[in-house]
This record gives sequence, C-alpha cells and structure tokens, in this order.
Amino acid sequence: MAAVKQSAEIIPNAQSRYEVSRADLPLSCPMPGMTLWCSHPRVYLPIEQTGQAKCPYCGADYVLKDYGGKH
Repeated sequence: MAAVKQSAEIIPNAQSRYEVSRADLPLSCPMPGMTLWCSHPRVYLPIEQTGQAKCPYCGADYVLKDYGGKH
C-alpha cells in the first residue's frame, strides 16, 4: 500500500488500494493530488465511521491508516 499525500502527484487509477490519513479528510475520489483530476466525477467518500471506503466509479479502496474507531 502506498501512503497518499495531497501535495504529491498521484497517478489516478494506478492502484486499487490507497492508504490515507486524517489529513486527507474530507476524502474524495479522485483525490486533489491526482494528476488526472477528471478521471471520473469527484465523489466524497464517508471513511470516518468505518475506516474504509470504496469508490463507486473506479472501485478504488481507501483505508484510513490512523483509524481507531473514533468519529
């Protein structure tokens, strides 16, 4: 799994799983740092409650790396 940072360029749809932190919230796919920001419509993903989210467009899985069950 690759750590995702908003300031770094991220190649969209290059991975099927992304590890994100609370600094990346609110989480959207594609993320702001993705080089092709228009790969599909931006959708915000509710990751805070379960620590996991799946994009309904591209199927990318996102995991909140510092998830501790807190809201």
